[in-house]
Amino acid sequence: MAEFTVNAQRFDPYKNFKFRLKWDNKYVAGISKVTGGLKRTTEVVEHREGGDPSTGRKSPGRSKFEAITLERGVTHDPEFELWANKVWQLNAGLGAEVSLADFRKDIILEVYNEAGQLALAYKIYRCWVSEFQALPDLDANANAVALQHIKLENEGFERDPQVKEPTEPTLSP
Repeated sequence: MAEFTVNAQRFDPYKNFKFRLKWDNKYVAGISKVTGGLKRTTEVVEHREGGDPSTGRKSPGRSKFEAITLERGVTHDPEFELWANKVWQLNAGLGAEVSLADFRKDIILEVYNEAGQLALAYKIYRCWVSEFQALPDLDANANAVALQHIKLENEGFERDPQVKEPTEPTLSP
């Protein structure tokens, strides 16, 4: 079992606005939102023993992992589109529409404290793009950033025990 240390000086929880995401050993530029969180749901299997008619029993069944959606502003960086095209490439030719060899990726989600120090990291396994939105609705009367997103199916996650809680800096007078 992984061992984690605790910083006795830290009382506040980490904020949700300092994070980075990495795949193929590179940080992905411009991700502004990760939704769906890291969520696992385990089905409950209810059963009853024949000799005990008054009470039921519960045991764990299948576990499912919630899809994660990544959102970022539209730029010339093609990373979202390149990965999405590995799942389905239009006009690639019969039998070549899907890149079965490498359409899945393991990714790393890093969370930072207010001082910009790495505080938590999660490894998310066997992700693949189930939804890709290249452009949002366009509106000539709007004043907003154009956002694109990908939805990633995954087969599980775990916290990286190698990432230790940082010693937070103090300001000297």
